[in-house]
Amino acid sequence: MVFRRKGRVATCVVGAVLFCLLAVPVADCASSRARVTSVSPLNRQVVREVNRVRSRHGLKPLVRSSSLNRAAAKHSRSMAKDGYFAHESSNGSVFWQRIKHFYSARGHRYWAVGENLVWASPKMTAKQAVKMWMNSKPHRANLLSKKWREIGLSAVHSTSAPGDYQDRAATIVTADFGVRR
Repeated sequence: MVFRRKGRVATCVVGAVLFCLLAVPVADCASSRARVTSVSPLNRQVVREVNRVRSRHGLKPLVRSSSLNRAAAKHSRSMAKDGYFAHESSNGSVFWQRIKHFYSARGHRYWAVGENLVWASPKMTAKQAVKMWMNSKPHRANLLSKKWREIGLSAVHSTSAPGDYQDRAATIVTADFGVRR
């Protein structure tokens, strides 16, 4: 998914979501069962793999952004704890609003963000995550976009993720892309 703001004009291009499922209401007791941990090595490995693929296509590498990292972390944890898989937040707000809270457009003439999501049960490697994105037209377009300058990434693992994950072990990755000028 991509959202751009240029001056006062805003456009939102919505792509298909790999493994996208509708958010399912989850009982409070289910979300309290999920033990969610950050998978820091996978975060670094996915960024490295994304930049390796971009380099093979003649594109500049993306720089890690702490703001985008925080936006991605919030979303990955929320999906794992609350048992949904979607670009929208658990409260129904669109992805770019969540990212904008962390990665402000204030003071910039041009601001754009995009997001890729992927999950696997129980685990996945960086190569698997990027391969799944490359096999999906809208996710591939995000990975290979010349406009992106920064990336934030969050991989989390849940031992028994509720809802869409059917109380199974799941690894969930959120990649948030951004550019501000």
